[in-house]
Amino acid sequence: MTDKERQEATAVTTSPYASDALAEGTVDAVVIGGGAAGLNGALILARSRRSVVVIDSGAPRNAPAEAVHGLLALDGTPPSEILRRGREEVRQYGGRVVQGEVVSAKPAAPSPDGDLRFTVTLADGRSITARRILVATGLTDVLPEVPGLAEHWGHSVVHCPYCHGWEVRDEPIGVLATGPVSIDHAFLYRQLTEDLTYFTHGTDLDEANRARFAARGIRIIDTPVTEVVNDENGALAGVRLADGQVVARRVLAVLAQLQARTQGLEGLSLPVLDLPKGRGFASGMAGTTDVPGVWVAGNVTDLVAQVGASAAAGALAGADINKMLAIADTDAALQGIAESDI
Repeated sequence: MTDKERQEATAVTTSPYASDALAEGTVDAVVIGGGAAGLNGALILARSRRSVVVIDSGAPRNAPAEAVHGLLALDGTPPSEILRRGREEVRQYGGRVVQGEVVSAKPAAPSPDGDLRFTVTLADGRSITARRILVATGLTDVLPEVPGLAEHWGHSVVHCPYCHGWEVRDEPIGVLATGPVSIDHAFLYRQLTEDLTYFTHGTDLDEANRARFAARGIRIIDTPVTEVVNDENGALAGVRLADGQVVARRVLAVLAQLQARTQGLEGLSLPVLDLPKGRGFASGMAGTTDVPGVWVAGNVTDLVAQVGASAAAGALAGADINKMLAIADTDAALQGIAESDI
C-alpha cells in the first residue's frame, strides 16, 4: 500500500484539527511529523523555551486502529485522542502545530555567526527556516497484494501481537507469511490462540521449522492465497486459495514491509538502511544522524517501535537538540564578546 493509498484509507478515521499559523523568521527547531515521536520531541523543546514548529501531514500510521495498547496508563486510548492531547501539551508551552505536507527540506546558508540553517517548504508554497530539524515522519506498511486484505487493516488484519494480540485471543488466526521473519511471528500468535494456520504464500519453510510448527499444533498451508473472503456483514471470514478452497479465519496476522516515509526529505541526504523488516533512516544515540543539525526519531528509524518507545525516542532527540542549541548559543555569545574586544 502506497503513502497515497494509506492517506486515503486513514482520511475518514483521522479527526481534523485547527492548524496554528506557520512561524515567521527563524525558529530553533522544526519537527517533521506529528506522531508520538515528533510531538514528544517538540514537547521537550518547548518546555526548554525553544521556539519549535511541528509540521504534521495529518495521516498517522495507526489511524485505523481503535486503540493503542501496551502503553502504561494510556492502554486502550484511541490514537486520535493521544495525538489531540499531545498537540495541546506542545501548544501550552508555546510550541506550534501546523497541518501541512513537507515537500522539501534542505540546508540553507549558515547564519552570520556560523550556526546551521535549514529551509523547510510545504506543499502550499509556505516555507520556514530552522536551526535544527527532527524527522519523525513514521513509516508506511506495504501490504502483500492480496485482494481484500487492505480493507481490514488495523482491525481483522493485524501486524503486532503486542498492539492487538489480547483483542484477538482465542480467535481462528491465520499468519500470512511475507518472508522468514513471519516464522517468529507465528510463534508469538500461537501464544494467543490454539487455532493457528500458517500460510506460506510462496515463501520457504524448511523442515526444521515445519517440525517446530507441528510440535506447537500450527497448521501449514502451502497453496498460495488469492483473496480475502468476507461474510454477509462484510467481516473477514477467511481466505481463498489458488485451488479454490476457502479456509475459515477470523483474523489474519501479516508482517508488512515497513518503509520509512522519506518523501520530501531527499535534500537532507540522510543515510538509509535496508533491514530485514523494511527500510529506515540510520541513526545513532538520541537520534543523531550523519547530517549535522538533523535528528530522527520513532518508526522512521526504529521500524518496530511501539507508541511508548517512539515517544521516548522523541524525548531523547528533543533533549539532545536542546543541548546542541545551548552549545551553539554559548559559542555565538563567546564569539560576540571576542569581536567586541577587537
